[in-house]
Amino acid sequence: MAIQPTPRDYRQYLDLIEGRRRGLWAATARRLLWAASQGYGAAAWVRNRLYDRRLLRIEKAPAPVVSVGNLTLGGTGKTPCVEFVARHYSDRGLRACILSRGYGAAAGPNDEALLLEENLPDVPHLQSGDRVELAKLAVEELESEVLVLDDGFQHRRLARNLDLVLIDATRPWGLGCLSPRGLLRERPSELRRARAVILTRCDLVPRDVLNGISQRVFRFAPGLPIAETWFQPMSLVNGSEPLRSLDEAKARPVAAFCGIGNPDAFYATLRRIGCDVRASRDYPDHFQYTRADVEELQQWAQDQPSGGLVLTTQKDLVKLRLAKLGDRPLWALRIGLAFQEGEDQVRELLDRALE
Repeated sequence: MAIQPTPRDYRQYLDLIEGRRRGLWAATARRLLWAASQGYGAAAWVRNRLYDRRLLRIEKAPAPVVSVGNLTLGGTGKTPCVEFVARHYSDRGLRACILSRGYGAAAGPNDEALLLEENLPDVPHLQSGDRVELAKLAVEELESEVLVLDDGFQHRRLARNLDLVLIDATRPWGLGCLSPRGLLRERPSELRRARAVILTRCDLVPRDVLNGISQRVFRFAPGLPIAETWFQPMSLVNGSEPLRSLDEAKARPVAAFCGIGNPDAFYATLRRIGCDVRASRDYPDHFQYTRADVEELQQWAQDQPSGGLVLTTQKDLVKLRLAKLGDRPLWALRIGLAFQEGEDQVRELLDRALE
């Protein structure tokens, strides 16, 4: 059984690679991580070239495949985008099925599967390391007509009709380094494999930053369509109570926690809707909460000012399955993908993928 990193481990790692930790030890650690990243990058490059030259087999699914992926480790907002794509096809009367590797799902559906099941109850979600077999199962057993490949940009073995790549506008290039020195899963030049780029969290950065990201994308993939999106807060959800309006969170002291790839973006979104974020706790992406973690969170929630709110993400709420932390109600922010630019172009690409 793999050892799960603690919140402290995760924050220390981010502080290290982002340069907030100083001194000889930190500098040495970053050099070692950089050396490791060179080996990782070389392996990723060789693997991609083998697929490009068909020396590694690419298998075609018995139904159209649309991939939603990214270049960086976590935090770009794939789950809301997968929901958008699956809903697009469902609204057109097609039987869609979501396929994912299921990171952290050894003991059952992971957080992404639970969230998508809650928001898209009529769309099946299959998880396995062998997504080629999943594709066959989805078509043969579930009679699926279109397959949505979650986190599929690096999964080259399954052929796809459309590759959508997400870039988080608040942290677009993974700190400029490959993992583990940075957060890049492969070099930005691999964007030439994409059919379209979707920038996320565009509401959190100024226009000149968005223009700079687009210009760099065009250097790697001239003419690639680029859409701009943001995660629109929709409501507050709880494990046992009806939906609440966002107005209930405005101008109130808020204690927030999350286990996602980009926690700072979550807190920024809360502030944008008027929350007074007084305290926060970060957990690693896909964090599996233990009983001890819940007990710590309960004590932490009890220590917060009376009259405030305890907020998390919907992805964390579906894992915790709690309506309260101690005697404090636990609420989650439900979000949806909203477009600033390029929605019609993305929908047209989704429709053309069926051809």
